Amino acid sequence: MIPLRSNFDTVHAPLAQWAATTPHAIAIDDGVTRLDFAELFRQVTARAETLKQSHPAAVCWVEDVSDTNNAVPLLLSFLSIISANRTAAVSDPDWPPSVREQIFARVAAGVGAETAPDLATASTPFYIGFTSGSSGLPKGFRRNHGSWTSSFDISLESFGPGAGATILVPGRLSHSTFLFGALLGLWSGAGIRLQSRFSPTAALDTLAGKGVEGAGAMVAVPSQLILMLDLAQRRALAPMPDVQLLMIGGAPWTRARTPELQALFPRARIIEFYGASETSFIAWTDSESTLPDHVVGKPFSNVDVRIDASQPNTPGLIYVRSPMVFKDYVTLNEQSDQPALLRDGDWLSVRDVGHLDEQGRLHLLGRQQRMLLAQGKNLFPEEVESVLAAHPAVHAASVQGIPDAVRGVQVAALLELNEAVSADALSAWCRERLEPYKIPRRFYVCDDWPLTPSGKSDHKQLALRLSAADASSPSSSLQPL
Repeated sequence: MIPLRSNFDTVHAPLAQWAATTPHAIAIDDGVTRLDFAELFRQVTARAETLKQSHPAAVCWVEDVSDTNNAVPLLLSFLSIISANRTAAVSDPDWPPSVREQIFARVAAGVGAETAPDLATASTPFYIGFTSGSSGLPKGFRRNHGSWTSSFDISLESFGPGAGATILVPGRLSHSTFLFGALLGLWSGAGIRLQSRFSPTAALDTLAGKGVEGAGAMVAVPSQLILMLDLAQRRALAPMPDVQLLMIGGAPWTRARTPELQALFPRARIIEFYGASETSFIAWTDSESTLPDHVVGKPFSNVDVRIDASQPNTPGLIYVRSPMVFKDYVTLNEQSDQPALLRDGDWLSVRDVGHLDEQGRLHLLGRQQRMLLAQGKNLFPEEVESVLAAHPAVHAASVQGIPDAVRGVQVAALLELNEAVSADALSAWCRERLEPYKIPRRFYVCDDWPLTPSGKSDHKQLALRLSAADASSPSSSLQPL
């Protein structure tokens, strides 16, 4: 296995080592295509040489083909591009044609004139991913090799032996969390099991070692784990003791369900990590049901955190400094786009608000842009959403503000339910856990819950639906509870 601190400068560098030392170990298996490290290295090297001759530009697009069940071609394309010392820009198949055209044009305008280097180093860009933008157009963020090689190293150092196990990656590689998981499995030499179209049945089968060689680790977003837990309970599945590590990211995990997850995977270390597309990892913690919802853990050992607050010992903007932060944005129009990012020398903030406690744990209150002013006090929707999501009847929650002349805003909760529940019962649940001004005054049920391509609740779309409902629009998909 790779040592805790490797000497590799680039993301693709270990492929040659594994091809030489463990050539017949399975590198990639998605249920359709299986490649060992020798064949993976051969194909990637051949494609990279062809690309160097035919494509002098620094950026190459990777068109996501995950509408099929075969994710291997996408990953091969990505690895070939970066092995040719180019930057791989990964598109999202959910982009409407007009959005796709705008993004392609902006990337071409921003970095299209750059030429590819003859030799890649840690400071060479290798990847352009995309995250949602405030203007509606996804933001393209660019990363250097060193930002992710540092992330691989710190994963192996922090998460224990399970981080070096074969990793199940159950999602589109256009989502940076899943792309990172895939590349981590190749970096460590343990290999990956890909699932471009998530299926809780297939994921559980893989972890149990059914049909294909199993996986000892998994990277997942909370919604996937909840579906897997519910299915496992319905089918009364036996515990899976071979799973060593579960890495949870992308959204807050409902810790009330951690004991169920631990019972299904009794020997697994269950890790929650917090970060952003621009920062990579910031903090992590072992998941425990007794942890307060807003504790995201202690900073990684290679991350410095500072809190910029107006007064001592109060919440403020979270700034981070680490070798894992991104290089820059490549699609922003300086005249019209306002990036949700602040820089102060080497320090960077994505405008998350929180504080550090006496134990050095980072408490995340929410995103500054989503903060509401209710009864003259700051309210972070994420806190209320976490409380609501912990109720057995609630599958997902989105807290929004309705303008109110007296209170500033009325707090409204949009819900996706597992079972019937009354507004009074939810209000009582919140009263036991929240200050009065944070308790929703209105509750709505949404049966067609919108998700972003990365599997998170689409709060912007839900806000639009709330506006339609508040205007008594017949097109609203919300129903008052």
